Amino acid sequence: MFTGIIQALGNIRSMAHSGEDIRLTVSSEKLDMSDVALGDSIATNGVCLTVTDVGNDFYCADVSAETLRYTGFAHYKTGSPVNLEKAMRPTDRFGGHIVSGHVDGVGEVVNIVKHAAYIEIWISAPTELAKYIAHKGSITVDGVSLTVNDVQGCQFMLWIIPHTLQETVIGNYAMGTKVNLEVDVVARYLERLMLGDKAAQHDTKTDISMSFLAENGFLKR
Repeated sequence: MFTGIIQALGNIRSMAHSGEDIRLTVSSEKLDMSDVALGDSIATNGVCLTVTDVGNDFYCADVSAETLRYTGFAHYKTGSPVNLEKAMRPTDRFGGHIVSGHVDGVGEVVNIVKHAAYIEIWISAPTELAKYIAHKGSITVDGVSLTVNDVQGCQFMLWIIPHTLQETVIGNYAMGTKVNLEVDVVARYLERLMLGDKAAQHDTKTDISMSFLAENGFLKR
């Protein structure tokens, strides 16, 4: 579990293809790796990844084809900056909200308005996620716990203070930037609970699109 409070910025050092998956290496001079062990979880732009190798200033993780399909990793490249947060401990301060690191979909920055003391950012969410996004509710954007300040259909607005712009990848956002979105997990559980007995009915998940993977270079040629 995570809190959505970013601990450090990192950069993608390499993305090595392995069939449909990739081996990711992330470097960071600011993230304390001294207590990171193999098998630990690190949220990387909001995606919970398992550490498979670690050094003084880097860690490696395997990114599956499904993660590539449903997150912004398909748009990343060597050198891309990423938000980093290690899994929370029971003694940590809970400064954000409950974040699982399981991305629900990819949104897109559609407008940026600069104000004197903050930046106003509008993001368009996938249609199926709109029902989970509420005014003054919580949402995770690229791993950052944020408060929704306005909602209009599938679009929602965030107010970003200078500190957040400086300490996260949000400072690099531009029109068209793709972002990882994770809706409030409480809303997910409430929806499931409200299904009652219907929740036991079988429901098939959409298969990963092989054409998508091929187009983005994640399949061997």
